[in-house]
Amino acid sequence: MEAGDFKDFAKAMTDYIAEYLENIRDRPVVPLVKPGYLRPLVPEQAPDKAEPWTAVMADIERVVMSGVTHWHSPRFHAYFPTANSYPAIVADMLSGAIACIGFTWIASPACTELEVVMLDWLGQMLGLPECFLARSGGEAGGVIQGTASEATLVALLGAKSRTMQRVKEQHPEWTDTEILSKLVGYCNKQAHSSVERAGLLGGVKMRSLKPDSKHRLRGDILQEAIDEDIKKGLIPFYVVATLGTTSSCTFDALDEIGEVCAARDVWLHVDAAYAGSAFICPEYRYLMKGVEKADSFNFNPHKWMLVNFDCSAMWLKQPRWIVDAFNVDPLYLKHDQQGSAPDYRHWQIPLGRRFRALKLWFVLRLYGVENLQKHIRKHIALAHLFEKLCTCDERFEIVEEVTMGLVCFRLKGSNDINEELLRRINGRGKIHLVPSKIDDVYFLRLAICSRFSEESDIHISWEEIKNSADEVLAQK
Repeated sequence: MEAGDFKDFAKAMTDYIAEYLENIRDRPVVPLVKPGYLRPLVPEQAPDKAEPWTAVMADIERVVMSGVTHWHSPRFHAYFPTANSYPAIVADMLSGAIACIGFTWIASPACTELEVVMLDWLGQMLGLPECFLARSGGEAGGVIQGTASEATLVALLGAKSRTMQRVKEQHPEWTDTEILSKLVGYCNKQAHSSVERAGLLGGVKMRSLKPDSKHRLRGDILQEAIDEDIKKGLIPFYVVATLGTTSSCTFDALDEIGEVCAARDVWLHVDAAYAGSAFICPEYRYLMKGVEKADSFNFNPHKWMLVNFDCSAMWLKQPRWIVDAFNVDPLYLKHDQQGSAPDYRHWQIPLGRRFRALKLWFVLRLYGVENLQKHIRKHIALAHLFEKLCTCDERFEIVEEVTMGLVCFRLKGSNDINEELLRRINGRGKIHLVPSKIDDVYFLRLAICSRFSEESDIHISWEEIKNSADEVLAQK
């Protein structure tokens, strides 16, 4: 493909993308396909001769869109949002054109340096303490990871490295294997499954602690667990505090947890994957009180801040523990400027990395902080609208306090009736929800996911839920 064809193809695709997104309400949220649907739609082998780009365009609806779940439809209320915006899409085009692999500073200086500055911009927007930012002049700074799951694992490995060194100094006679067998980490039972997985990948024990009656991990609960394990001869080394749990968007008591971790020299990692975006609004920062006591902090702009996947922002007070844990420095990756700028290959699991800071730069400039705040506040207001509609219908109950863009609700009654309600809702195909269960109470989650969502969309979704409830209760 030459430049002329590229321009025509890109223009046609740009028009298609804009048309798709602006009319996404007209599409069924979830496709009516079965596993294996796609193979009969394409040839058995790749073509020997080049095809025209018009042939590819002609197949997008038939082959791809027929099997797409439309995450950006205002009728999609499952999981948490995944961000999408025109500035981020254009930035990914430029990133694809530059196509650098920014594992070292010299591999593409702009790729590293824009990331350093954008993570400082973003940290200031959230109100993070200066001790997390590169501009502070110390070793601290931010890095873009692929996902919050990666950030949790990276922090765990840093905590492990730090604790191993400390324990070796105290007990030089202990082997690495002996020390590893004693390490133990902690999280809320409601923490994301990736925390448990990080423990498996890191080869250490992770304890899931039962939270309080509001499903928050509290300082006294953590303290009791740590004291118990120390008596058993174990070594507490890592705690994950969740700000916005996956099931119900509850917030651990970060300030209390931070006090316990500081007293025991335990690494504290904050996972604010979804809810962290809300901290750009000053009125929600009370939920991260105590963040200055953390060693690392992570949230996903690619969830709720209009930056397309993947863009998971992580800050480290002392990245040297990560660098030391991951530092493999072959001759072919050395360069003359080592030490004067970050080599982000040492801050992450993979070696290669894309120019992801472009997405942040484009979105932050083309929206501005004020419009990003409006986006967050609008989603939270829409969640409160749905909450109000639920509470006005005496058949329903709200399961958790609504603080962000998620509403957890259920029909009053058994779990079975709520399971049937969800089957009806998703079976009708107009909207899409997923469930969760806490303390054996099954409930439905309605997340505000689309940047196109309006009050009218919430009323439409509520009507679908009411109609499905009517059917379920009539059948009962």
